[in-house]
Amino acid sequence: MPPIQVLHGQPTPEELATVLAVVSARAAAAQAAAEAARRAGGPATPWNDHARKLRPVLRPGAAAWRTSGWAH
Repeated sequence: MPPIQVLHGQPTPEELATVLAVVSARAAAAQAAAEAARRAGGPATPWNDHARKLRPVLRPGAAAWRTSGWAH
């Protein structure tokens, strides 16, 4: 992981430890998810993600009821 620099302010050691713990946990979770997807043969890119084929969420609006039946 590249070094983290504090650009503004004077954080306490406790605040720095909290930020570093959160950043490290997020990085570890992302790496674990990528490894699990690779091992399971899951979607490596958005192109093989089957969730892309799902219908988009309908948004309320002036003519939402009329356009809800249109093909997307």
